[in-house]
Amino acid sequence: MSAPIPVTYLFDPLCGWCYGAAPLLEQLVARADFAVELAPTGLFAGEGARPMDDGFAAYAWSNDQRISRLSGQSFSEAYRRDVLGDRTRLFDSGPATLALTAVALRAPDREFEALKAFQLVRYIEGRDSTDMAVLSDVLRATNLPEVAARMATPDAALIVAYRARLEAARAEMRRLGANGVPALIVGTGNDRRLVEASALFGSLDVLIDGLKAA
Repeated sequence: MSAPIPVTYLFDPLCGWCYGAAPLLEQLVARADFAVELAPTGLFAGEGARPMDDGFAAYAWSNDQRISRLSGQSFSEAYRRDVLGDRTRLFDSGPATLALTAVALRAPDREFEALKAFQLVRYIEGRDSTDMAVLSDVLRATNLPEVAARMATPDAALIVAYRARLEAARAEMRRLGANGVPALIVGTGNDRRLVEASALFGSLDVLIDGLKAA
């Protein structure tokens, strides 16, 4: 049997389009003929964070409806009311990206599961996944109590790993000319090719054919 084809998934945990791509990505992750590595880009972390004001909330909800029509993914009224309607918190993916990095260090085979849980708690349950307490609750509910405990007081090694992941993902985006997320990179080393986001919003067969032909 040939070795799995390596695929890197560029994403941000607060990216609505990444949530829209989740069903197809989940099927790809489950396949034995592909090895999918998650690479958070920090698109909405640090300098990419911003206030959740009325204008941005309206833009996000309009965009979410486009994503829903294209992907079939649901965005609940609880999310619209309690997350987009909250003016007390930043739109900042840093906490969720840090939590995913902690999962990657402890149980790398469960990182996509954690990402999906963070997306569902935000877009379906309407709980704010920029809140460290919410993220810790999700980690405990996902049977990752050690990761939740580490998130309570992030240590230097976790911060270093978090920054390194963002820098590596951003460097690959620049090198390959990726304009945003979600996106896929197939291959290893210098033989790495970019697969555009549109491939994540079609059929699984077309996606797989495209990855194998890339």
